[in-house]
Amino acid sequence: GLLIYRKKTIVKKIKENDGMKAKKVKKNNFKRSIPLFIMFIPVIIYYAVMKYVPMGGLIMAFQNYRLNDGIFGSEFVGLTNFKYIFSTPSMLNIIRNTLVLGILSFVVSFPFPILLALLINEIRHIKYKKIVQTLVYLPHFLSWVAVGGIVFTLFSQENGIINSVLKLFGGEAFPFLYNEGSWISIFLASGVWKEMGFSAIIYLAALGGVDPNMYEAASLDGCGTWKKMFYISIPAIIPTIVVNLILKIGSIASVGFDQVYNLQTSAVNGIADVISTWVYRTGLHQMQFSISTAMGMFNSLLSLILVFTTNSIAKKFDQNLW
Repeated sequence: GLLIYRKKTIVKKIKENDGMKAKKVKKNNFKRSIPLFIMFIPVIIYYAVMKYVPMGGLIMAFQNYRLNDGIFGSEFVGLTNFKYIFSTPSMLNIIRNTLVLGILSFVVSFPFPILLALLINEIRHIKYKKIVQTLVYLPHFLSWVAVGGIVFTLFSQENGIINSVLKLFGGEAFPFLYNEGSWISIFLASGVWKEMGFSAIIYLAALGGVDPNMYEAASLDGCGTWKKMFYISIPAIIPTIVVNLILKIGSIASVGFDQVYNLQTSAVNGIADVISTWVYRTGLHQMQFSISTAMGMFNSLLSLILVFTTNSIAKKFDQNLW
């Protein structure tokens, strides 16, 4: 009995010591992390002020909002604004356009940054690699107003460069920006050109973490560039691809206003009129703030559903975000 008592006492002391050591380690880790927490404060403030506080304005979706009455004085009307939205004859077409352009943008643009990152990663000449990276990153920093100007300069039916060349060789001018099929192609191509280089950064960062010895070992085994890319590079960035896939699918319903607005013409409104442009017209031009807020809320909920659905699918392959 004495031996058992001593054994229990020893075990208890060991646990107490381990507990004290664990607390000390946590305390030391917290102290080391204080500079990081301080650096993170501006990020918290930004998201709190710019993202979360404005969510309070969603109450307008359930009100007959008037500027003079304000949020707290406007009449509460429940789901009336949502009923109005979905009873509008053109709304189904607008939602269809949003999903069509969003899905096409996702399918076309998603693979290009991955392919570009893999190709840049294979460049061994450091100076040349930096030049290529800089050139493909630059379009991201152009505004869509500038990109729209470039597109109209190239594809305008009257005096666009491409139609001028066609006329020079005896052809007829083609209405690139006034034909729905060609407009969609230009819309997708301009999006890829503008964002492909910048989107490749995260994949290049993931590839930078691959052990160079793996490539050397593969070379010694007789693997060429394509085999090393297929068996080493691509598997290394699969977690990053899955994360971006989930985020991209979540943005399918949020087709960028800037791109559509700066590229659309009245002739292609049948396909180019999306939720964001409808909210802009209804909210700012017609001053119907409650209805535009309700539509924006519906758009956000749709994006949220897409994110959760994609994450649930990824969870089955153990690649989920949460």
